[in-house]
Amino acid sequence: MSPLVLSVLLCVVSAVCYAAGAIVQERVAATGPHGTYAPFGQPRWWGAVILTGAGAALHVAALAYGPLSLVQPLGALTIVFALPMGALVVRRRVAAAGWRGAILASVGLAGLMSLTGEARPGESLDTAERPVLAVGVLVLAALLVLATRWMRRPVVRGVALAVAAGAVFGMASVFTKTVAEGWTDGGTLSVLAPSLAAVVVLAVSGLLLSQASYRGAGLAAPLATATVVNPAVAAAVGIVAMGERFRYGLPGGLLALAAAAVAATGVIMLTIEGSKQEPERADEPRGPEGPGGTHAETPVPRPARERSPVSSSAAEEAAGLVTAGAKVAAE
Repeated sequence: MSPLVLSVLLCVVSAVCYAAGAIVQERVAATGPHGTYAPFGQPRWWGAVILTGAGAALHVAALAYGPLSLVQPLGALTIVFALPMGALVVRRRVAAAGWRGAILASVGLAGLMSLTGEARPGESLDTAERPVLAVGVLVLAALLVLATRWMRRPVVRGVALAVAAGAVFGMASVFTKTVAEGWTDGGTLSVLAPSLAAVVVLAVSGLLLSQASYRGAGLAAPLATATVVNPAVAAAVGIVAMGERFRYGLPGGLLALAAAAVAATGVIMLTIEGSKQEPERADEPRGPEGPGGTHAETPVPRPARERSPVSSSAAEEAAGLVTAGAKVAAE
């Protein structure tokens, strides 16, 4: 097997792992009890963390066998795989508008990532810029979280939280690259420790924000939003602070803007489609007001055609996801 073919296969399996992790996160948000915003006590959620970590490891392995110009765009397959896999798991048909939105978001993302160039030799994130960027993106995420308190539509709240998650994950990618370059250049652990701490804080924050984004918003719109915003933020920081440039000069920059517009159009289509499905989901039913002014959630039966089967165990759900991923990859 040639290294190029192996790289493509690793990219496909990585995308399936990312998609499966997102589906588990959405199922935890949709079917779990009150702790869906920080579900540390739910084994299924830790399964999602493991799947996401496996996807990241496979993506890195793919970069070892194939060129960046091929591996990075193939990361957009996550959105394409997630939609049919999620539909198989919850037994719900994907509308044509949802498919169009997912394809546009994937094509736009692939175009944007394929046009992003490498940093100039010797260029890296300046030490003084690191805390400013880390704190800045966390403050932006906090403001978006606060803004969701005034957003009435669950899917709009989910997209806003996904923007925050994507921005935080994008900054985590920037710091990860900085740590990797520092380690290659012979940096000591004591010197790299602040950047490593920033990676941990940003990664955990992004994971919790992405989990919160699925609350009542479904799978497609939050996943597509975070998947698009993540590399866009990383590319923006690379261009502004690390000397990166779009390929092919000015024409490449214009093409990248067009690709970003296509990806944004896909996300908007998915958001609109998610808004249309809100009345059928009964996402956040409210019961009588409880102590402290909060509302207790009252389970509301869903119609038989919309009821999502919940596995009796984490093993059964994992088996369902693996089967769904195999069917999608085979197609």
